[in-house]
Amino acid sequence: MRGINQKTLKETITLHGVGLHNGKNVNLYLKPAEVNHGIKFKRIDIDSNNIVEASYKNVKSPVLCTRIENSGGISISTIEHLMAAFYGEEIDNALVEINSGEVPILDGSSIDFVEAIKSVGIEEQKAPRKYIKILKKVEVQEGPKYVSIEPLNKDLIIDFEIVYKNPLIRTRRKEFKLSDGDLYPIYSSRTFCLYEDIDRIRSLGLAKGGSLENAIVVQDNEILNPQGLRNRHEFVAHKILDCLGDLLLSGHRIHGHIKTSQGGHYLTNTLLRKVLSDNSNWTLESSTEEQKDTKYNEPIAARA
Repeated sequence: MRGINQKTLKETITLHGVGLHNGKNVNLYLKPAEVNHGIKFKRIDIDSNNIVEASYKNVKSPVLCTRIENSGGISISTIEHLMAAFYGEEIDNALVEINSGEVPILDGSSIDFVEAIKSVGIEEQKAPRKYIKILKKVEVQEGPKYVSIEPLNKDLIIDFEIVYKNPLIRTRRKEFKLSDGDLYPIYSSRTFCLYEDIDRIRSLGLAKGGSLENAIVVQDNEILNPQGLRNRHEFVAHKILDCLGDLLLSGHRIHGHIKTSQGGHYLTNTLLRKVLSDNSNWTLESSTEEQKDTKYNEPIAARA
């Protein structure tokens, strides 16, 4: 039965790419880590105070990406796609070494991270995994933007709605259930933007590494990428991918049912802070308890 014990990588993974926002070339090394290490990032271009824990408490200004920062002001940005790959592939413990302040965007999705993890294999460790079990409904609303989480038995469901004025995207909704097992459409869905927003984003000093190679660009009724979409749900599926990665910043996998409209990095982080600030909202459940429940459907890895 999968999912009982903690897991790490069997070997070190080396990846190279460009930062979506800072435009810099970056080397990334995903390394195995011991039990209860969790996910930590290490800035190897900096000599001291260079460890940043992947925690919701360390998230700063999560608008166009998720950025974490330690007490010394050292930060890593655009971590969400890598974190989603760790969530889906059940990696509990890893050290991520990086020689820049931003994780490479690669193709704009998680699929390259997932394939790299599959290529080296996953090692089961001799310690039980723990899960966050949601005990009661918690919700956050800011104007038309809304997110909630409520109890769900031994599974994660993300019900995500996006609303855009763009005539091609408009309103789309998709429900993702982790135990259904088909993560490939989520993993492979790329980040996207509207053509008319590009100048504004770049005026903020962002998207310096953005291109049609790593993002979907939509102009009115047209997708500017020559190959179009990878699947018909790609816009909303990418938002689910982001949400999945941001949820792992809780430090554990979560058993709960998330519903969100017009959500994003900021709203997910706000929800985690609200949930975890009150012990009556949640409890930590050991995977040893799950062995008693033979009906639980473990997540299946993405298609090769």
